[in-house]
Amino acid sequence: MRVRKAVLPVAGHGTRVLPASKSIPKELLTVVDQPVLQYVVDEARAAGIEHFVFVTGRGKHAIEDYFDEAYELEQTLASKSSKADILKDLQRTKLPPGAASFTRQQAPLGLGHAVWCAKDIIGEEPFAVLLPDVILRAEPSALAQMVTAYDEVGGNIIAVNPVPEEQVSSYGVITPKSRDGRLIEMEGMVEKPAREDAPSNLKITGRYILQPEIFGLLEDQGKGAGGEIQLTDSMVRLMQTQSFHAYEFEGEEFDCGSKAGYFEAFVAHALKHPETADFAEAVLKKYGSG
Repeated sequence: MRVRKAVLPVAGHGTRVLPASKSIPKELLTVVDQPVLQYVVDEARAAGIEHFVFVTGRGKHAIEDYFDEAYELEQTLASKSSKADILKDLQRTKLPPGAASFTRQQAPLGLGHAVWCAKDIIGEEPFAVLLPDVILRAEPSALAQMVTAYDEVGGNIIAVNPVPEEQVSSYGVITPKSRDGRLIEMEGMVEKPAREDAPSNLKITGRYILQPEIFGLLEDQGKGAGGEIQLTDSMVRLMQTQSFHAYEFEGEEFDCGSKAGYFEAFVAHALKHPETADFAEAVLKKYGSG
């Protein structure tokens, strides 16, 4: 069964980027000229995802509005020939009718609980999970790379990328069993291990392809780290009965959930954008020379 649905957990408060996220969903903070969430949705669409399940919370209605039609704005732009390019960019942000569902996570009970909230919409088919504050810049898209691997081996696949060994204690990393190119058979996952105890330096990176059996495990999953229902805990349980692979995607990661990561993403994308590249380079030289 091919992967055609994706879950995007967008209910978080964005405490690491406050006060910017006080009244604006952190997922709608812009990187150059479009929200972080648009980059993530574009990645998924490039991988063949047809239906998006947004798990929202209080104060996140702007996300639903963003992917809807802005009739008055489009009509205004359409009446001015000089705005044709802007109108084209605006129209591509709309998701087709029936291509998006929105469900509420009433309480911040963790990533695992957020994914579980999408179970009735996903149904009995494999699905992707994309963390909405992580931009993966890659060609083909990181999720598309994973889907290609999934078509070969099936089961469950998570994206990983290497980090310096001195940083492994800050992340969840995998325990590899065997490797074939970028595809790695796994036998475990460890959350924030001490450097000397880390089974690898391959960090779990916020993209997953999972089988629907994960929902039954999340149903009775007890609270884990931080007093929350952790997706990782249920994945470890699922690993006992189903195959799990990691895929070391080819591309760059930008964690926009922190101020430093958001700044890096903005600079990196500004240097690549045709309208801002030269100016961004000049600004960096100006302030880097002091």
